Amino acid sequence: MIRTRVGYAGGTTPDPTYKTIGDHTETVEIDFDSSRVSYADLLDVFWSAHRPTSRPFSRQYMSAILTHDDEQLRLAEESRDRLSATVGTIYTRIEPLDTFYMAEEYHQKYRLRNAPALFREMRGYYPDADDFRDSTAVARLNGYLDGNGSCDELEAEIDGYGLSAVGAEWLRTTVCGPMRR
Repeated sequence: MIRTRVGYAGGTTPDPTYKTIGDHTETVEIDFDSSRVSYADLLDVFWSAHRPTSRPFSRQYMSAILTHDDEQLRLAEESRDRLSATVGTIYTRIEPLDTFYMAEEYHQKYRLRNAPALFREMRGYYPDADDFRDSTAVARLNGYLDGNGSCDELEAEIDGYGLSAVGAEWLRTTVCGPMRR
Protein backbone atom coordinates (compact mmCIF):
# COMPACT_ATOMS: atom_id res chain seq x y z
CA MET A 1 0.00 0.00 0.00
CA ILE A 2 1.13 3.49 -0.74
CA ARG A 3 -1.54 5.12 1.39
CA THR A 4 -5.06 4.75 2.71
CA ARG A 5 -7.64 7.34 3.66
CA VAL A 6 -11.07 6.94 5.15
CA GLY A 7 -14.02 8.89 3.92
CA TYR A 8 -17.52 8.84 2.51
CA ALA A 9 -18.72 7.91 -0.97
CA GLY A 10 -21.50 6.35 -2.99
CA GLY A 11 -24.27 8.78 -2.17
CA THR A 12 -25.70 12.08 -3.34
CA THR A 13 -25.56 14.18 -0.16
CA PRO A 14 -23.23 17.14 -0.79
CA ASP A 15 -20.13 17.43 1.42
CA PRO A 16 -20.95 14.65 3.90
CA THR A 17 -19.45 14.47 7.38
CA TYR A 18 -19.75 11.79 10.02
CA LYS A 19 -22.69 13.66 11.57
CA THR A 20 -24.33 14.48 8.22
CA ILE A 21 -23.42 11.41 6.18
CA GLY A 22 -26.77 11.31 4.38
CA ASP A 23 -26.93 8.46 1.87
CA HIS A 24 -23.15 7.87 1.68
CA THR A 25 -21.20 4.86 2.91
CA GLU A 26 -18.11 4.95 5.09
CA THR A 27 -15.27 3.94 2.79
CA VAL A 28 -11.53 3.42 2.56
CA GLU A 29 -9.61 4.80 -0.39
CA ILE A 30 -6.50 2.75 -1.23
CA ASP A 31 -3.56 3.93 -3.32
CA PHE A 32 -1.40 0.99 -4.33
CA ASP A 33 1.60 0.22 -6.51
CA SER A 34 0.31 -2.06 -9.27
CA SER A 35 3.84 -3.29 -9.95
CA ARG A 36 3.85 -4.83 -6.44
CA VAL A 37 0.23 -5.86 -5.96
CA SER A 38 -2.51 -6.29 -8.51
CA TYR A 39 -6.05 -5.02 -8.26
CA ALA A 40 -7.17 -8.66 -8.43
CA ASP A 41 -5.01 -9.43 -5.38
CA LEU A 42 -6.61 -6.51 -3.51
CA LEU A 43 -10.02 -7.91 -4.39
CA ASP A 44 -9.02 -11.28 -2.92
CA VAL A 45 -8.06 -9.56 0.33
CA PHE A 46 -11.30 -7.57 0.32
CA TRP A 47 -13.50 -10.64 -0.13
CA SER A 48 -11.66 -12.57 2.60
CA ALA A 49 -11.76 -9.68 5.09
CA HIS A 50 -15.52 -9.47 5.57
CA ARG A 51 -18.76 -11.43 5.17
CA PRO A 52 -20.19 -10.45 1.79
CA THR A 53 -23.15 -12.79 2.33
CA SER A 54 -24.44 -10.69 5.23
CA ARG A 55 -27.07 -8.07 4.53
CA PRO A 56 -26.00 -4.57 5.55
CA PHE A 57 -27.92 -3.12 8.48
CA SER A 58 -27.53 0.41 7.09
CA ARG A 59 -26.27 2.20 4.02
CA GLN A 60 -23.60 3.88 6.14
CA TYR A 61 -21.95 0.51 6.84
CA MET A 62 -22.79 -1.47 3.73
CA SER A 63 -20.15 -3.48 1.92
CA ALA A 64 -19.21 -1.91 -1.40
CA ILE A 65 -16.51 -1.76 -4.03
CA LEU A 66 -16.40 1.62 -5.74
CA THR A 67 -14.34 1.41 -8.91
CA HIS A 68 -12.26 4.00 -10.71
CA ASP A 69 -12.58 2.65 -14.26
CA ASP A 70 -14.18 0.01 -16.47
CA GLU A 71 -11.35 -2.48 -15.93
CA GLN A 72 -11.71 -2.32 -12.13
CA LEU A 73 -15.47 -2.67 -12.51
CA ARG A 74 -15.04 -5.75 -14.71
CA LEU A 75 -12.52 -7.38 -12.36
CA ALA A 76 -14.66 -6.66 -9.29
CA GLU A 77 -17.77 -8.13 -10.90
CA GLU A 78 -15.86 -11.22 -12.07
CA SER A 79 -14.42 -11.79 -8.60
CA ARG A 80 -17.88 -11.38 -7.04
CA ASP A 81 -19.39 -13.84 -9.50
CA ARG A 82 -16.67 -16.45 -8.80
CA LEU A 83 -17.26 -16.13 -5.07
CA SER A 84 -21.03 -16.18 -5.44
CA ALA A 85 -20.77 -19.52 -7.24
CA THR A 86 -19.37 -21.05 -4.04
CA VAL A 87 -21.06 -19.11 -1.23
CA GLY A 88 -24.40 -18.00 -2.66
CA THR A 89 -25.91 -14.53 -2.60
CA ILE A 90 -23.44 -11.66 -2.27
CA TYR A 91 -24.76 -8.37 -0.87
CA THR A 92 -21.65 -6.33 -1.59
CA ARG A 93 -22.46 -3.55 -4.06
CA ILE A 94 -20.15 -2.85 -6.96
CA GLU A 95 -20.47 0.46 -8.74
CA PRO A 96 -18.39 3.26 -10.22
CA LEU A 97 -17.01 5.83 -7.78
CA ASP A 98 -18.41 9.29 -8.33
CA THR A 99 -16.77 11.37 -5.60
CA PHE A 100 -14.74 10.43 -2.54
CA TYR A 101 -15.11 12.82 0.39
CA MET A 102 -12.31 12.75 2.95
CA ALA A 103 -13.43 11.97 6.50
CA GLU A 104 -12.55 14.24 9.36
CA GLU A 105 -9.00 14.11 10.69
CA TYR A 106 -9.95 12.31 13.89
CA HIS A 107 -11.23 9.35 11.81
CA GLN A 108 -7.93 8.87 9.95
CA LYS A 109 -5.56 6.08 11.07
CA TYR A 110 -7.83 4.82 13.81
CA ARG A 111 -5.61 1.97 15.04
CA LEU A 112 -2.55 4.18 15.27
CA ARG A 113 -4.53 6.83 17.17
CA ASN A 114 -5.27 4.14 19.76
CA ALA A 115 -1.54 3.52 20.31
CA PRO A 116 -0.79 6.87 21.99
CA ALA A 117 3.00 6.70 22.23
CA LEU A 118 3.44 5.51 18.64
CA PHE A 119 0.84 8.01 17.44
CA ARG A 120 2.72 10.89 19.12
CA GLU A 121 5.98 9.69 17.63
CA MET A 122 4.56 9.58 14.09
CA ARG A 123 2.82 12.95 14.53
CA GLY A 124 6.25 14.30 15.43
CA TYR A 125 7.45 13.22 11.99
CA TYR A 126 4.26 14.38 10.29
CA PRO A 127 2.89 17.36 12.26
CA ASP A 128 0.71 18.48 9.33
CA ALA A 129 -2.57 16.52 9.38
CA ASP A 130 -2.61 16.01 5.61
CA ASP A 131 0.98 14.75 5.58
CA PHE A 132 0.18 12.39 8.45
CA ARG A 133 -2.94 11.07 6.72
CA ASP A 134 -1.15 10.61 3.38
CA SER A 135 2.04 9.05 4.74
CA THR A 136 2.89 5.58 3.48
CA ALA A 137 4.69 4.80 6.75
CA VAL A 138 1.68 5.84 8.81
CA ALA A 139 -0.63 3.74 6.61
CA ARG A 140 1.65 0.72 6.99
CA LEU A 141 1.89 1.08 10.79
CA ASN A 142 -1.89 1.48 11.04
CA GLY A 143 -2.28 -1.68 8.97
CA TYR A 144 0.07 -3.70 11.15
CA LEU A 145 -1.79 -2.52 14.26
CA ASP A 146 -5.02 -3.71 12.65
CA GLY A 147 -3.57 -7.21 12.19
CA ASN A 148 -2.52 -6.94 8.56
CA GLY A 149 0.98 -8.07 7.67
CA SER A 150 3.28 -10.66 9.17
CA CYS A 151 6.07 -10.37 11.69
CA ASP A 152 8.58 -11.18 8.93
CA GLU A 153 7.18 -8.38 6.75
CA LEU A 154 7.41 -5.95 9.65
CA GLU A 155 11.01 -6.94 10.37
CA ALA A 156 11.92 -6.41 6.72
CA GLU A 157 10.70 -2.81 6.73
CA ILE A 158 10.64 -1.53 10.31
CA ASP A 159 14.00 0.27 10.05
CA GLY A 160 12.56 2.42 7.25
CA TYR A 161 9.99 4.02 9.55
CA GLY A 162 12.55 5.97 11.58
CA LEU A 163 11.02 4.88 14.87
CA SER A 164 12.80 5.31 18.16
CA ALA A 165 14.17 2.13 19.73
CA VAL A 166 11.31 2.18 22.23
CA GLY A 167 8.70 2.71 19.49
CA ALA A 168 10.16 -0.04 17.30
CA GLU A 169 10.26 -2.50 20.20
CA TRP A 170 6.68 -1.66 21.21
CA LEU A 171 5.51 -2.21 17.61
CA ARG A 172 7.41 -5.51 17.34
CA THR A 173 5.92 -6.77 20.59
CA THR A 174 2.42 -5.65 19.62
CA VAL A 175 2.55 -7.18 16.13
CA CYS A 176 4.71 -10.25 16.76
CA GLY A 177 4.12 -10.95 20.45
CA PRO A 178 6.61 -10.93 23.30
CA MET A 179 8.20 -14.26 22.26
CA ARG A 180 8.85 -13.28 18.66
CA ARG A 181 12.35 -14.71 18.29
